[in-house]
Amino acid sequence: QVQLVESGGGLVQPGGSLRLSCAASGSIFSIYAMGWYRQAPGKQRELVAAITSGGSTNYADSMKGRFTISRDNAKNTVYLQMNSLEPDDTAVYYCNADISSGVAILTRNDYWGQGTQVTVSS
Repeated sequence: QVQLVESGGGLVQPGGSLRLSCAASGSIFSIYAMGWYRQAPGKQRELVAAITSGGSTNYADSMKGRFTISRDNAKNTVYLQMNSLEPDDTAVYYCNADISSGVAILTRNDYWGQGTQVTVSS
């Protein structure tokens, strides 16, 4: 069984920063792409940023220059550094990962974390 556990959300003032973390655990064989998505009230879930196992990154246009995604493959962890936060960044942020796992038989699946709330408000 694979689990993704996020941390680092909270309340921050406009212009502030937060760093989200997401650690994968379980019978992991290999982690391919990892990413962050967010969902604001009344809106669809959207991609924030993604990173391949080799370190190539992709960002949603509105996050470019403000957010930075990174990963530590040794720790099976992905991070999202968020700077210059705006009220429109308020949302639940979800970690996502494409993982091969198993003991006797490997299976490859898409996993989601439980989400962490980020609120940007004065």
